[in-house]
Amino acid sequence: MVSNASALGRNGVHDYILVRASAIVITLYILYMIGFFAVTGDLTYEVWSGFFGSAFTKVFTLLTLFSILIHAWIGMWQVLTDYVKPVAMRLGLQLVIVVALLVYVIYGFVVVWGV
Repeated sequence: MVSNASALGRNGVHDYILVRASAIVITLYILYMIGFFAVTGDLTYEVWSGFFGSAFTKVFTLLTLFSILIHAWIGMWQVLTDYVKPVAMRLGLQLVIVVALLVYVIYGFVVVWGV
């Protein structure tokens, strides 16, 4: 069993469940957006702003952003631990990826709650 401080889950099964759960949330959000585009005839700024102005869409978007963060981190951690053997390089790449993912999520919060 892999026990690493940089792993998101407690073990491989926990990571597996987190990845699958986050994938379900991301898929549901994509279907939600496809449904919005299919139902909306003329997409204007007012329609778009009204859509993202609803509390459900804001919360669902933020849940999806957080799911993307979890999904991406676990996937990148697995790739880096499998293919990047020098510890210093792997930790540096993990730091860059974590910072980028956190910036994306924080910026997403600002954009979503700014509407």
